[in-house]
Amino acid sequence: MISPQPYLLHVSGSDKQVSYPGERPAMIVFVKEDCPTCREILPVISAVRRHFDGHVDVHVLGQTEAGNAVLTEALGEVLDDSALKVAYAYDIDTVPTLCFEGSPPLVGFVRDEWQAFVEAQSQAAGLDSPDIDWSGLPAWRPGCGSLSADPANAARLQAEAENSPLRARRIEVGALDDEFEFMFDQGFSDGLPLVPPTPERVLRMLSGTSRDPQEVISVMPPNMGDATVEKIAINAVMAGCKPAYLPVVLAAVQAICTDAYNIHGVMATTMGASPVLVVNGPIRERIGMNMGLGALGQGNRANATIGRAVRLAVRNIGGAQPGGTERSTLGNPMKFTMCFAEWEERSPWEPMHVERGYEAGESVVTLYTATSGPMLMVDQTSRTAPQLAGSFGLALESIFGPKQHYASDTLVVVCPEHIDTFVRDGYSKADIRARIQEVTARPIRELLENEVSGTGFPAKFAEGKSAEELERLVPKFRAPEDIHIAVAGADAGKFSGAFHGWAIGDIGSRSVSQAIDPFF
Repeated sequence: MISPQPYLLHVSGSDKQVSYPGERPAMIVFVKEDCPTCREILPVISAVRRHFDGHVDVHVLGQTEAGNAVLTEALGEVLDDSALKVAYAYDIDTVPTLCFEGSPPLVGFVRDEWQAFVEAQSQAAGLDSPDIDWSGLPAWRPGCGSLSADPANAARLQAEAENSPLRARRIEVGALDDEFEFMFDQGFSDGLPLVPPTPERVLRMLSGTSRDPQEVISVMPPNMGDATVEKIAINAVMAGCKPAYLPVVLAAVQAICTDAYNIHGVMATTMGASPVLVVNGPIRERIGMNMGLGALGQGNRANATIGRAVRLAVRNIGGAQPGGTERSTLGNPMKFTMCFAEWEERSPWEPMHVERGYEAGESVVTLYTATSGPMLMVDQTSRTAPQLAGSFGLALESIFGPKQHYASDTLVVVCPEHIDTFVRDGYSKADIRARIQEVTARPIRELLENEVSGTGFPAKFAEGKSAEELERLVPKFRAPEDIHIAVAGADAGKFSGAFHGWAIGDIGSRSVSQAIDPFF
């Protein structure tokens, strides 16, 4: 047993704190509520505490918050050691264990040892023998394993004691196991091979941020797991990220866990929704992101692995796994990854992050929710901006079906050659949005469910409306702001893209932007 050191612990269920060792000698009794031996000797512990009151401090340390509440009812004051730091420092293997400086610890319950110890300490304190019916107690009880010795906690506690930045539970892989197959078997993978997150690789990944590895970035639904910097770094390693990508992943995880984004709903919907990440600002070039040729496709490590790291974090920290809380009917290839950078320099307009209130020099990641895409919008022949924006509008009518208006939003990715057409006519983003709304506006009567299609507004929506009211034009999108616009792609080819959104408003997901750590 190591020598006692100063500790400050909360009394379970209150704001009171107790510091020990204090001015008087202190007995420390480690117990656990679900241990039968601990429960059986609670009257002994209570009697010992009363007996030595004013002479020796008797501190009872419980190991779980829920269990401490039960122990408090039986004992009164119980100190909260649910972090297990004191039990680890005292090298406790078994509960109950009674520790007293200068004496060997009493492990488990051996009646003769406990009686002899209490008698000896009573004599030393000048007290009579306590009123305890030792004969009514069992001669011996073995006790239970301390949670501080549990393999699920031991590695973390050791790391904390050694001031290591790594606290996550270490999983041992058998010498004959294939580490890649092992990670598949454990359910860590999205279906593709993973990079093993060895301590060396995780430490290297953590060099990409100045944030404390144990800082909780957010609480990740659906299982409400603590998304610490370390755990996010582990998933970034598995995804194949470089350390320089980690700040983008951290910011994306922070954004994805907001109520506005609603990642639980995004991953659970049978519609197959998935995050799309758009990165703006100086970090794009610093980490080598693709914003040009093939920006929405394969071939760029930063684009591919950043998006994948976010999804692995949602899977492994949040617990969203196919067949569990993730219930997509068909699935979606974007559930592997979808991340790209906006080509701000090729755009005549404010970049996405500036539109959303950030400074041009800030690095920002914006999360949008898509159910499909990118849908190709092919227009190689329009020579004017109104024509081209009109083509966009006609293509966007297909989102969820032509009759489904006000149902979703969209992310439009405009390619450079189409940008040139808009520039010649001085079109702004607002002009594009207005034109899309104009060309997609349809009379209510055309958007009602009928014998051709049951989609659209329900038939009862028309009840009581006049013929004039049914002629009122309704555009595809509830508001122009539901048309998000970014710029990316190669200089050659008149092919822009569009992502179909998911449900919007309080029942769905709203796009969220998050500044990326300015230190990197």
